[in-house]
Amino acid sequence: MSRFYVQNFGCRATQADGAAIERQFLDQGLRPVPDSAEADIVVINTCTVTAQADRDARAAIRRFHRQNPERQIIVTGCYAQRAPQEVAALPGVSRVIGNSHKHELAKLIRQTGFVPLSELAKERVFVSDIFAHTELLAAPVFDSANQRTRPNLKVQDGCDNRCSFCIIPSVRGHSRSLPLAEVIREVNALVEAGYREVVISGINLGRWGRDLHDPRRDSRPRLSGRAQLAGNSTGAKETVPYSSASGTTELTSAARSYRSEDLIRAILAETPLEKLRISSVEPMDWSDQLIALMAESTRIAKHAHVPLQSGSDSVLRRMHRRYRPWHYREKIEKIRAAMPTAAIGADVMVGFPAETDAEFEDTRRIIEELPFTYLHVFTYSARPGTPAAALPNQTPLHVARERNRILRDLAGEKHGLFMRSFIGKTIEAITLNTHVGTAALGGPAEQSSAEDFQPSSSFTSALADNYLKLRLHGYHEPNRWITAKIASVDGDTLTGFVG
Repeated sequence: MSRFYVQNFGCRATQADGAAIERQFLDQGLRPVPDSAEADIVVINTCTVTAQADRDARAAIRRFHRQNPERQIIVTGCYAQRAPQEVAALPGVSRVIGNSHKHELAKLIRQTGFVPLSELAKERVFVSDIFAHTELLAAPVFDSANQRTRPNLKVQDGCDNRCSFCIIPSVRGHSRSLPLAEVIREVNALVEAGYREVVISGINLGRWGRDLHDPRRDSRPRLSGRAQLAGNSTGAKETVPYSSASGTTELTSAARSYRSEDLIRAILAETPLEKLRISSVEPMDWSDQLIALMAESTRIAKHAHVPLQSGSDSVLRRMHRRYRPWHYREKIEKIRAAMPTAAIGADVMVGFPAETDAEFEDTRRIIEELPFTYLHVFTYSARPGTPAAALPNQTPLHVARERNRILRDLAGEKHGLFMRSFIGKTIEAITLNTHVGTAALGGPAEQSSAEDFQPSSSFTSALADNYLKLRLHGYHEPNRWITAKIASVDGDTLTGFVG
């Protein structure tokens, strides 16, 4: 039996693709191994969002080839789709299989057979027009550090936006959605396996369902106001009135396709999942209905990630982003008003071509003024073939790096302030792993006066409903939702105890 090993690079969507590839291999009767040194086949599932991502993939290919020149190295993913011939020319690469053919990767390898590199056929690149691609790989992803908690399920792939800096549409194709019935089946399978929180994600998650026909919209009344909401205050399974006309109703001529709110309501209604976490959603897709749904339901994690990229109107226009700074500000303020203790995060890019000091200051100011609790700050990286790569006045790297530092420092201050606001309070969290023989919890700084909290050399890692990291005093079984009393802040982590 051939042994395989999958190395993933990049975003959650790439991790999900890697999980689906593993499922393909298992269906073919191959055996996974935890160490690449034991593998007959190594699959390198690449990212290409930055030049560094390409370099990381090339370094991995060279490393695997040095370890064992006879093994089969299969390169797939976004870098393989973007530059297949460049990848194929690297020493040791057996096959290059782009995103266009990723859904049949295991089949393609088995058809060509596992033969010595010296005998491989010249035709070893499998890449075609990604925009003709309609397949969507879907398999849950399990964080290697927390195998028993918080699987990630990709429910959408591709993107129909055309941001001037982004290579993703050209390597992942049009937006396409995992059908609702398949999402429900996957979530129910995860719940049956014992998981209590599931994260749904996608390349452009807020566009889920726009490519799917929703027969319920053809003739039924559309619920409005609070009648639309699936949440309750008890944590019990909600009943979603898909076709009921109870409550206030109004006829609508809405487009006959699903919306992301329909997906969330269906998960709440048709699965017993205890906690649903929603990953990144673009500003345009944070509707009032979505915000209200999240605020009302105790089964949805209070966590909103809303990509910003820039706080400058002129930069957003050069980026071809579909919102303006004042639109973005309005969305964040609505989210905070609806969910006062929610985590609110954003992606921000610095060093976009011709970004002036004044434009950067616009970004810094909006970040300072809005209630963010964390940021992902990126330095612009020109991607071949994107409109932004051809723009004049590329920002000097040393300037972009300094702007990156300024925003990271600001984000750190805001994150610390958010964490300290919970000292002495209780929060809901899911337990992850237990650690023994480490430093004591609850240092003297920032600590509450709770008398029953005693430092210990063992602790349990946990993640709060609102995305804060937490260390709990003592041992607690993984994969359990608990209520924790916060005693102190230690670095970027809360410390506390169950009580």
